[in-house]
Amino acid sequence: MKLSKFKFDLPEELLAEYPAENRDESRLMVLDRKKKTIEHHSFKEIINYFDEGDLMILNNTKVFPARMYGEKEKTGARIEVFLLRELNAESRLWDVLVDPARKIRIGNKLFFGDDESLVAEVIDNTTSRGRTLRFLYDGSYEEFRQKLEELGETPLPKYIKRAVEKEDEERYQTIYAKHEGAIAAPTAGLHFSKHLMKRLEIKGIDFAEITLHVGLGTFNPVEVEDLSKHKMDSERLIITQDAVDIVNRSIDQKRKICAVGTTVMRGIESAVSSNNHLNSYNGWTNKFIFPPYDFSIANCMVTNFHTPKSTLMMMAAAFAGYDFLMEAYEEAVKEKYKFYSYGDAMLII
Repeated sequence: MKLSKFKFDLPEELLAEYPAENRDESRLMVLDRKKKTIEHHSFKEIINYFDEGDLMILNNTKVFPARMYGEKEKTGARIEVFLLRELNAESRLWDVLVDPARKIRIGNKLFFGDDESLVAEVIDNTTSRGRTLRFLYDGSYEEFRQKLEELGETPLPKYIKRAVEKEDEERYQTIYAKHEGAIAAPTAGLHFSKHLMKRLEIKGIDFAEITLHVGLGTFNPVEVEDLSKHKMDSERLIITQDAVDIVNRSIDQKRKICAVGTTVMRGIESAVSSNNHLNSYNGWTNKFIFPPYDFSIANCMVTNFHTPKSTLMMMAAAFAGYDFLMEAYEEAVKEKYKFYSYGDAMLII
């Protein structure tokens, strides 16, 4: 499969700058793979496609305020620092991106906060924009992490041009987020409200949770025409035995198993046993799913509408079928569905 096959015209006004007023009132396009039908609904109507005993698998990662702004020593230049991952808690080493990168060299110091109580020293270059920082802070580790929380802001994707607002702290987080470590929300889950979750629970829908800390790998552009040559960045994945037991019971009972989001799908497909059941897992995954691909665990999925040539769109095409997904995207543009992180949702059954 070639990269150019995933090109389509996406009008800029269809990129969602804001979430729907209420989580479960975003729009929902339903793709039936057997019947090849496309239906249009409100997200809260997703409950009509599930029966007692069916399973939804959720990603309970929690977004941390990864975007910070510091000042370079001597010049006072404003530098954006995007925290990617903690490399060493004791040494307070972090893998980060800096912007503008050309101004930041090994040995430079950055000062954060009005009182400049947090300082970071650049100790290595990792990529063109990547740096390793050592944070210098007198307090305990807990106080240091609290300081990062205070100085950081919700890491909305760059396509959202507006300033981060108070509402984003809550809305760019699923209601079931538990384990901090993601730099972006698992956005298919943003459509679930407390009320909808309760209704699903009452109907007898089961839930299993995995943790995949979304990193930059999800968003890095594909720069090779031959998709088999693209390498994903690794992301942290934890699948507990509790989740495994719930999922495997559903497989044995031949239930509907719904992966809520591409991160869940990538996570469970990274831990498949030889008999097409789920294994527990604690490590990293760089799995890249594109057509053609045989899925082992989930038989339906929820996902947002993705941007052209993105790895997320490729996974959706692998699950829905390439031609059917392209037809659905054409329909979505025509019907003015909202795309990307704060956009509308698609259920593929």
